[in-house]
Formats: sequence, C-alpha cells, structure tokens
Amino acid sequence: MLELRPITPDDLGAVLALFAQPDMDDGPIFSTGEALALLEEIRTTPHHRVYVAVEDGAVVGTYALLLIQHLSHQGGRSALVEDVVVRTDRQGHGVGRAMMDHAVALAREAGCYKLALSSNLRRTAAHAFYERLGLEKHGYSFRLAPPA
Repeated sequence: MLELRPITPDDLGAVLALFAQPDMDDGPIFSTGEALALLEEIRTTPHHRVYVAVEDGAVVGTYALLLIQHLSHQGGRSALVEDVVVRTDRQGHGVGRAMMDHAVALAREAGCYKLALSSNLRRTAAHAFYERLGLEKHGYSFRLAPPA
C-alpha cells in the first residue's frame, strides 16, 4: 500500500538517491548533512513542503509543493509542484499519479486557482505522463542562472 506523507530527516538518504537516478537532471546532489540543513530551512518556510511516497517501508517517490499567495487574481493562491521523481523500478505503477493527485488535493484544499509545474525539455516521458493526467501546456517557462 502506498502512503503519501511529509518528508522526515530519516527519508533524506532515499530521497537523495532518487535525485541521483540517471534519468534525472544529471547534476550533483547534496550530502546528507547538507540536505538535512536545507530540509530544516524548508520545514520552517510557510507553505513549502516536501512529500514522500512510501511503499512497503521504502521511499519510492517524492515531490515538493509550494503555495504562493498573489496580489493579482484578487489575492488568489497558486500551487507550484517541483522535484517530482519516482524510483525507476516503480515508474508506471501509479506512484507518480498518486503523488500528483495528492498535490492537486492539497492545492484544492488551499483554495488555489491553479497548479503549475515545470519540467526539463529533455524529459519527454514525463511530459507525456503529465498530459495523461490532464495537465496542459500553458505559456512558457523561462530561467536564468544568476551570475556568480
């Protein structure tokens, strides 16, 4: 049975292993110590949460959810989903769908007018997955790495 719950410090090793999978963004990952310090910062940031999907006692997926309050949209709130990843051997078994359903339910409960996410252009399988869930391409996502 799949359980979705907020991340705990004990989950960090498994979550970092998810980000280190070859089909992710091929970047360096934190040490557990660095991640622990960052997790504490995230946990004290209002409306920013990281969730894990746990199956048979093992972390098999994770995602982050940030609720954003706006001055536009008559003070509306939106939800931003980031860092969605499922363990490679559990992809295609409903874990990602359950995580996204969880995020949508939390966004609805918070009164959000939209839920958005971005995905690396090269992750075409992920794009197809999001479209199967009913998400639609909307606008463009732009990024800029701040100068060092």
